[in-house]
Amino acid sequence: MESSENDAKISEFGPDAATVTLSAGGVTTRVVQAGSGPDIVWIPGGDAAAEYWLDQFPHFVGDFRCTAYDPRGAGETIAPVPPWTIENFADDCAAVIRETCSPPVVLIGLSMGALIAQQVAIEYPHLLRMAIPMGTAARIIGFTRDWMQAEIDFRQAGLRLPADFAACHYAAFAYPAEALGDPATWREIRSAYRVRFGERDPVQLIAQWQACLDFDCREALASCPVPIHAIAFSEDVQTQPAMVREVAEIAPNGTLHEVPGLGHVSFARHRPRVVAALLRQILETATA
Repeated sequence: MESSENDAKISEFGPDAATVTLSAGGVTTRVVQAGSGPDIVWIPGGDAAAEYWLDQFPHFVGDFRCTAYDPRGAGETIAPVPPWTIENFADDCAAVIRETCSPPVVLIGLSMGALIAQQVAIEYPHLLRMAIPMGTAARIIGFTRDWMQAEIDFRQAGLRLPADFAACHYAAFAYPAEALGDPATWREIRSAYRVRFGERDPVQLIAQWQACLDFDCREALASCPVPIHAIAFSEDVQTQPAMVREVAEIAPNGTLHEVPGLGHVSFARHRPRVVAALLRQILETATA
């Protein structure tokens, strides 16, 4: 491992935050780490880098060592040419855990990151104390599948959304009406989403989203020994609560937690304290 040169926002993760670059399995991964204590590893959702978790780290770095990273297809991580599978993403995550943490760890992910967390639990159970997939699914079905396929088809046709339109379009799938209707919150979301999606590399987006569409862990999850705490958000239109419930019901040690009033990405900008409090409760209950 070697130090990363891009530390522009690193202090926002915590006073002792640092970045490293990990090379494993043909992938060069940017990793951010802060705090000390038992390990929590945070996996970003699709199209997002480690900074995805900036609103959560401050709630945990006082008691835990928190690690986030850029998954292949986002941020500064460099990976082989796609196509990729969620199994590939899980191998990358396992390398991060082995090389930068002291397993077993708590693994938290949202959206694509939640699918990765489930696959790590299936393939590398010895590395985990528990997995907490939020806004997750055992497979992508129904409206969510049609939406993601339509997005892929749009990008494959060589089309791009202007930044202002992209911000509005993706925000509607990420946040509930309460967040979008608050002018201050909307300004934050719009600013971030203009950059995140207006400048998104279509090849990388397609590769990540196709991996999600191809994912189906139902059979393997049914024999996974890792405790799975699946978190659903009542206003989540990307991964509706029924999809999350299926994960909790299939996993032998699965537990469902449903949070009212929150959307797919409410953990950032909208209601980060609500999500952090639930995560704390899960951690304290599971280790009591």
